[in-house]
Amino acid sequence: MSGGALTGIKVLDLTRVLAGPYCTMILADLGADVIKVEAPGGSDETRSWGPPFQNGVSAYYLCTNRNKRSITVNLKTEEGRAIIRKLAEDADVLIHNFKTGSMEKWQLDYESLKTINPRLVFCSITGFGETGPLSHLPGYDYIIQGMSGLMSITGSEESGPIKIGVAMVDILTGLYSAISIEAALLERGKSGMGQKIDMSLLDTAVSSLANVASNYLISGHVPRRLGNDHPNIVPYSIYKALDGEIIIAVGNNRQFSTLCEAMGIAEIAHDERFHTNDARVQNRTLLGKILEEQLQLKPVEYWTELFCAHNIPCGPISSMDQVFNQPQVNAREMVVEVNHPEAGVVKLVGSPIKLSRTKTKIERHPPVAGEHTKEILLQAGYSLDEIEQFESQKII
Repeated sequence: MSGGALTGIKVLDLTRVLAGPYCTMILADLGADVIKVEAPGGSDETRSWGPPFQNGVSAYYLCTNRNKRSITVNLKTEEGRAIIRKLAEDADVLIHNFKTGSMEKWQLDYESLKTINPRLVFCSITGFGETGPLSHLPGYDYIIQGMSGLMSITGSEESGPIKIGVAMVDILTGLYSAISIEAALLERGKSGMGQKIDMSLLDTAVSSLANVASNYLISGHVPRRLGNDHPNIVPYSIYKALDGEIIIAVGNNRQFSTLCEAMGIAEIAHDERFHTNDARVQNRTLLGKILEEQLQLKPVEYWTELFCAHNIPCGPISSMDQVFNQPQVNAREMVVEVNHPEAGVVKLVGSPIKLSRTKTKIERHPPVAGEHTKEILLQAGYSLDEIEQFESQKII
């Protein structure tokens, strides 16, 4: 990678599945040299997750591993661990998501590595963090969604608790990790010292509760599942039109008055049951019925065009095929094509980061396991004879 905001930053990526690889993909898109470390043969479980596959390559793996180089190293051998220590000597960042205690057992923990590279930024991603009574447990997005309270507020009273449609806790943890790493690198520019970052899926999930957590902490009332309704604002939900459903997101009294006028029910805005947001929250069910009686007279497209003309926030609910056929999505280059040596030409979701000078680039396909092992080891100063010996001993 060249020309990106993080060009010159070397990252050792000892993560797998989603949170860690998502973090390092962000860094790689920004120009960092990310070296993905796996066991010989490839140990990122997502390589086998599917279907779908494209020519045997997992779509799941492809989604978070572009712009990286791949090296395979057997960390169960001292020789393999020595290779990681060698690579860490001039690395800027090391990130892992092994279970708490694993890196200490291998002497690849922060305290061990900072003696050979005090400038190293070391990021640990675990389910529950490295302190506290649950620190020894593994963590999985689905379980954390349940334990954090996210599932208790997702779904309706009738549906029961529902998980978010993607592993959002993993994704948010990846984002927080990238922010933390970049902050530590900025601070290192002033102090000259690296530091350790302790990231937890549970911490991230709890922080994502945002206003719902604040509502509880201030009021003491345990929130109930509201389906698609907003706990604090009405009308702010999904409503049925003639041929489908439409999202209406009215944020203030002025917008509500404009909505009622556009729908031909202007008098509703002056009804004391709906005149203020507080009143609308108290009477959300009744207001929903009144709105849907009108909305079901016309199709979604009619209402969307009408509301947009009146600057009323609204939108349809798009299926995946509709999303990736949207002119706006394509205009923002949110679908890119990359040549892969095994899968052929693959389509990937583009980066949402739009920088004016140091633009994000997708220059490398998601790597085949061990694709760059020899290249990386030669750059680290190993000879061809040493590399061949490592291969014969199954160290790489």
